[in-house]
Amino acid sequence: MTATFLDLTTVRNIGIMAHIDAGKTTTAERILYFTGVSHRIGEVHDGNTALDWTDQERERGITITSAATTCHWRGHTINLIDTPGHVDFTIEVERCLRVLDGAVAVFDGVAGVEPQSETVWRQADRYGVPRVCFVNKLDRPGADLHRCVDMIADRLGAVPLVLQLPIGAEAGFTGVVDLVEERALVWPDGGEPDVLHVPPGLAADARRWRARLVETLAEHDDTIMELYVAGAEPPAERLHEAIRRLTVASIATPVLCGSAYRNKGVQPLLDAIARYLPSPLDVAGGPRAASDAAPLSALAFKIMTDRHLGRLTFVRIYSGRLETGTQVLNSVVGGRERIGKIYRVHANSREEIASAGAGDIVAVMGLKRTTTGETLCDPAHPVVLESMDFPSPVIEVAIEPRSNGDQERLGAALRRLAEEDPSFQVHADAETGQTVIGGMGELHLEILVDRLRDDHGVDERVGRPRVAYRETIRRAASKVEVTYKKQNGGKGQFAKVQLSIEPIEGHYEFVNQVTGGHVPRHFVPSVDDGCQDAMRTGPLAGFPMTGVRVTLLDGDHHTIDSSELAFAIAGSLAFKEAVRRASPALLEPVMAVEVTTPAEHMGAVIGDLNARRGRVEGTRPRGGAEVVRALVPLAEMFGYVGHLRGATSGRAVHSMQFDSYAEVPPAVAAKVVAAA
Repeated sequence: MTATFLDLTTVRNIGIMAHIDAGKTTTAERILYFTGVSHRIGEVHDGNTALDWTDQERERGITITSAATTCHWRGHTINLIDTPGHVDFTIEVERCLRVLDGAVAVFDGVAGVEPQSETVWRQADRYGVPRVCFVNKLDRPGADLHRCVDMIADRLGAVPLVLQLPIGAEAGFTGVVDLVEERALVWPDGGEPDVLHVPPGLAADARRWRARLVETLAEHDDTIMELYVAGAEPPAERLHEAIRRLTVASIATPVLCGSAYRNKGVQPLLDAIARYLPSPLDVAGGPRAASDAAPLSALAFKIMTDRHLGRLTFVRIYSGRLETGTQVLNSVVGGRERIGKIYRVHANSREEIASAGAGDIVAVMGLKRTTTGETLCDPAHPVVLESMDFPSPVIEVAIEPRSNGDQERLGAALRRLAEEDPSFQVHADAETGQTVIGGMGELHLEILVDRLRDDHGVDERVGRPRVAYRETIRRAASKVEVTYKKQNGGKGQFAKVQLSIEPIEGHYEFVNQVTGGHVPRHFVPSVDDGCQDAMRTGPLAGFPMTGVRVTLLDGDHHTIDSSELAFAIAGSLAFKEAVRRASPALLEPVMAVEVTTPAEHMGAVIGDLNARRGRVEGTRPRGGAEVVRALVPLAEMFGYVGHLRGATSGRAVHSMQFDSYAEVPPAVAAKVVAAA
């Protein structure tokens, strides 16, 4: 066992993110190969990649769970996480971006910016994660770097810094022109590149694009502006420094290109990761300096159950050192935990280490109560780091064991899966008593059910998917007053509550406007608890409520008979009465759907989406096909894959992700309420 001490200036904690099938895992596998971690190149289609290592990932050819590894490139340590591209597993991207300092956004050179590309880009924006773009698959028919760059600017609102131009096109793609160093890099055999002069046929283009790069840098960087105004040609090193400053500040984004599958463009991408993306010292990850000498602060961002080691907690250390056998404070829940073994992770293999320091990402054994998003710190110097928000499920299925003997095992397995995946939820249906599991899509739940069988040995029966509806209110209801009294000998129960409710954009807010002590301060949280408890079951069909602000206006208490329970019950009753007066409404999840289809089938695709209560938002050409974008209720999209294949002779594909909740039309709502 060894302790690790890192020179933080040379550490890069990065993720690779993209829309599904943009070549993200292939790019990550090439990074492992060219940095010497792997001695053979894994291929997604062969099911032998290092980072897609679970049975489900290799069987389906997609990334499902984020995989971490460490590699080294030209004096730099790169902690790399390969994240899923499928929207059903977007929580994996969310929690990884929370603890990463930089990211590589991979784009399909033919498709450009796709729906999940936009989603992960917005997630990176939310956490302030600097990015480098890699436009992949330039060896494919229809690939177009410049169209992709335009989409990055238009659809993502980014300021792209084009650093390379392709040499050749489609099958004739052989290398890139490096605009900063003014040279050509050509890969004759997919190994190390030959460094050549810029081909004469590309010299004029290269000069024009380099001038554009310098102009863009000058607009945002004073050092380059001074040289530009003076008419001086900036040397390459000054350009590199300016690109890094703008990248770390998330003002602009370098754009590189290549074909990861053909082993072209990977080494310059690694150079860009080392040269432009931030170190832990460049990023404000918390209230303490990124130093081993500072008190410990670390964030748990992922829980995983290992078949051999049991429960592993992945943590990002922001300051201090984490050492085997020591006690740490979970400052969120207030308890202490003992650090068991510490592991450096490479996909599904582990290397035990004695300790780890600031800037490190490691897995820890022995944490019993810590869950995703909670802070671990020095007990003598408590601190709470910013946590994460997790999306609510949009789809549910009922699940039950095939035999009574599996009931206990099913419950334990579901608890472990929910612990690992915060976007997976389990609850009991109040009416039927059935166990209901909820997730982000059909594939998400399908994978989790597979894991119940394969990883936990539970044989189960699964019901048909159903939509996770929500309920809300259309208007305000003011000054609703409820008095709760109960007297049955001895001490009674008394609480009087007056409140108002109104619709809001968010989920739930509670405002206390009581004056004069009519509701003692220590009973106010109980009213809040009662309202939140009532939010769990809406009045129309029993679905959870959302979009409500509660304002506690007044009330009364009894010096002997009032209690926390009495005020919680009064709050719940008042809330339910207020909701009945506030015109309750049923909400359904609406999905952003994108269908790529041959032009001759576009009319049929649009007609079908309209028939599914969809609203077509627009169409555009893409690589010889047409792309249709629409908003469609999730309830109308079950079984769409098979229908689309049949309607277009298998030539169309689609992607779908959650967009928003919208009110259900009255006729449809009546059927949902009747069924519930």
